[in-house]
Amino acid sequence: MADGQMTAAAFLVAELRRARARRGWSQDELAKAVNYSASMVSAVELGQQAPTAKYLELVDRALDTGGLFGRMSTELVSLDRAQPWLRGWQAIFEQARTVRWYEPRYVPGLFQTEGYARAVFEAGGLLAPEEVERRLTDRMNRQDVLQSERAPQIVAVLDEAVLRRRVGGRKVMRDQTLHLASIATGHPRVRLHVVPQSAEEYPGLGGQFALAVLPDSTELAYLECQVRGQELDQPRDLARLQRVWEATLGEALPPQASIDFLNEVAESWS
Repeated sequence: MADGQMTAAAFLVAELRRARARRGWSQDELAKAVNYSASMVSAVELGQQAPTAKYLELVDRALDTGGLFGRMSTELVSLDRAQPWLRGWQAIFEQARTVRWYEPRYVPGLFQTEGYARAVFEAGGLLAPEEVERRLTDRMNRQDVLQSERAPQIVAVLDEAVLRRRVGGRKVMRDQTLHLASIATGHPRVRLHVVPQSAEEYPGLGGQFALAVLPDSTELAYLECQVRGQELDQPRDLARLQRVWEATLGEALPPQASIDFLNEVAESWS
């Protein structure tokens, strides 16, 4: 996808989100005003689905923008009518300036080795072999964003259980843990922390989440579940997750101690 194409789509999405926020409306409130589902509003603002002309017309009317989004759609989105819209977390990640990411269960997909990712997708035999291969290729390709000049600054916190749970065998776990140590040591935009088991109970154990800041200073949170992800942008939700983040980070080892710990865990998988 060309940079200009990405900028056009991202610009329209950001302006839709900004206009709603200026009105002081949640996604649910906008959905009611335009007679669409809240999931549709969320999908548009995440870049999961391109907005139709009718949708933009109704948003313009609801937010009293004087037809702004209809004109923007004509000028921006039509630059490439075949442009694929990004999906979910990837849409947020590729636009973000900074990302704070907490995982208590699995290694984040962005940092997974091929062996680890394959084991995740093959678990339980729920996916057909061709679907496993499709998802694996997609996950590996998405990691290219780490090498991009536009990669966000990332602070990632992993619970020690992520490193101790056997996924794909001992060699897979050793390779995966060494890969994490390599990223934490050598990537200029990634800082990685581990919360040791000695921390016992702490707020982050409630579940995975990520906090992102976009170039226009919009703050978003993203939560994963078994079926689909959920985007949050309400100040009360963001404030709560920020408190959880600070408490969780406070339990984590410092960066160098985390790197040393990763190398120790890797040796334990030998």
